Amino acid sequence: SGDTGAMDELELVDYFKTQMRENEDVASAVAAIRTLLEFLKRDKGETIQGLRENLKAAIKILSSVDSSVAVSSGGELFLRFISLTSLEHPDYSICKKTMIDRGELYLERISASRDKIANLCHAFISDGSKILTHSSSRVVLRVLEKAARAKKRFSVFITDSQPDSSGLKSAESLKKLNIPVTVILDASVGYIMEKVDLLLVGAEGVVESGGIINKIGTYQMAVCAKSHNKPFYVVAESFKFVRLYPLNQQDVPDRFKYTAEILKSAKNLAEEHPTVDYTPPSFITLLFTDLGVLTPSAVSDELIKLYL
Repeated sequence: SGDTGAMDELELVDYFKTQMRENEDVASAVAAIRTLLEFLKRDKGETIQGLRENLKAAIKILSSVDSSVAVSSGGELFLRFISLTSLEHPDYSICKKTMIDRGELYLERISASRDKIANLCHAFISDGSKILTHSSSRVVLRVLEKAARAKKRFSVFITDSQPDSSGLKSAESLKKLNIPVTVILDASVGYIMEKVDLLLVGAEGVVESGGIINKIGTYQMAVCAKSHNKPFYVVAESFKFVRLYPLNQQDVPDRFKYTAEILKSAKNLAEEHPTVDYTPPSFITLLFTDLGVLTPSAVSDELIKLYL
């Protein structure tokens, strides 16, 4: 249909998957927002209301393809951001152009967030630190890269992070940066804890309480860190702030707990392995975000501002 026609469901999903494939370094939420922006540009609706409904439907479709929390929070925050402008203008095409401009601005803003976080966080890594991290987080990698560039000497322990061994990929990236790295078993977190100075993890979602939803295994790491009095730092972009208030593991919605494939095919979810867990705010020392360095209790104020 060329680049001019409105996107149907297949084109939408295909565009998203292409974004993911062509740039490994891009967060799935950012790929989703790029896709929504393209969808917005090509929408053939005649009213703002119609356009918003179409965008909401598009976010739903993308969330069904990628079940990470940030795809749905990022999509919702994108929609809010582009709708903030006064869309009372009688000329629809002018309104739409304003929305596209704001969409481009939002994308620019979130694309800069990793570097902002790295600038804030690397100061907390002192020379000679031993750092424990979990799974693979692009933000964590950016922070460690920044610290290495600042000529800090430190070494990293990283969990292999079953079931997909995502820690191994991160370990390779760290080796390329000449950062000393040791891969450990998920089951060795307690064993290694006495050797480490701080923990640094990413997050798939930051919830209203200041807790996080992240790769399975994060929670037990945080519990263990607290019992050893080790600081537990989280690095996460603000597009991952999500309006959820889980009180325990059961409260985390199934749509985030399992991969999109499993959600479609599983007969009984209770028998499947969840891919994320919930870490309550009492186990988190600080969160480094593009909005600044936050204590867990400061997250709810920032979240309210984002979703106003």
